[in-house]
Amino acid sequence: MPFGAHRDQDERACGAQTIVVNQSTVFVNNLLWAVEGDPNNHGNGNLVPVTGDTVFVENKLVIVHGPDNAFPDNLCIPIGGRHCTPFTAEGSDDTLIY
Repeated sequence: MPFGAHRDQDERACGAQTIVVNQSTVFVNNLLWAVEGDPNNHGNGNLVPVTGDTVFVENKLVIVHGPDNAFPDNLCIPIGGRHCTPFTAEGSDDTLIY
């Protein structure tokens, strides 16, 4: 099953948006493609690729809305919930991989 590329400003399940900081050369629909380790605008929440292990950008695995996972963000404590187990909630409708 193909998955949509997760990009800069795409949403996470906790309501945050991804901030692409770990690559600067590959765009999908005019937005930078997210790669492993990119944080969100709640602080931390670095992305963890779990959907695939074959597509790289600047030597980092790409992130897709499969959904791929993320580490807890800065709102995990005190709010809890999806801030403690965040994952991608959005991706490209026309750039699909795997």
